[in-house]
Amino acid sequence: MEALTAAWERYAAGRTPRRAVNAAGATTWLNWTQYADHGPDESLLGPICGRRVLELGSGTGCNLAHLATLGAECIGIDIAPSQRRKAEERWGHIPGLSFRTAEVTDFLRSHPDSFEVVLSIFGPVWFTDPSTLLPLVWQSLSEGGVLAFSHKPPQADQKPVGPLREARAVSRWDHSPHEWAALLASARFTNITTEIIDPPDSESEGTLLVRAER
Repeated sequence: MEALTAAWERYAAGRTPRRAVNAAGATTWLNWTQYADHGPDESLLGPICGRRVLELGSGTGCNLAHLATLGAECIGIDIAPSQRRKAEERWGHIPGLSFRTAEVTDFLRSHPDSFEVVLSIFGPVWFTDPSTLLPLVWQSLSEGGVLAFSHKPPQADQKPVGPLREARAVSRWDHSPHEWAALLASARFTNITTEIIDPPDSESEGTLLVRAER
């Protein structure tokens, strides 16, 4: 666990903070893809106001802060302690929003039937064995709850980048849309949808976006 935490701390140290305002002039927004001002918004999750939301791998809290401003009760977890500090410094003033330092499977095991939405944007769903993670997410969701996540589509030569490249503690599950659909179905999820969001230009790669319900 120490090696895993250290790897993500190194990754966090190299990240550039999200800009203060997006192209539309908004100070908070949700971004599913790796590109600025691109892709769908929070409507993918359905109604947000009053719902209990958990973000896996919340980082500096920018996506979750947006959902909190829409009236959701939000908890963000991240294994890197520095990410919690950054998130609280920037977003700690928003009601209904809290951040914790936790390993994803440990946290989920202790929170059954606690959330109506679970999301992961380039987060632990990509970096945790789905045979372990998906049943834990399923039990943490209330009936009819939503799981949504995104990451880069699988490629044969795709490897972790930056500080994660040399981190033996970090593994990645690069599943195709079809494979994710099968894994989710085997974990008892329903109404599963998968798509590859086209990139903003022809020379870039798309984003895999998956949604399922308990």
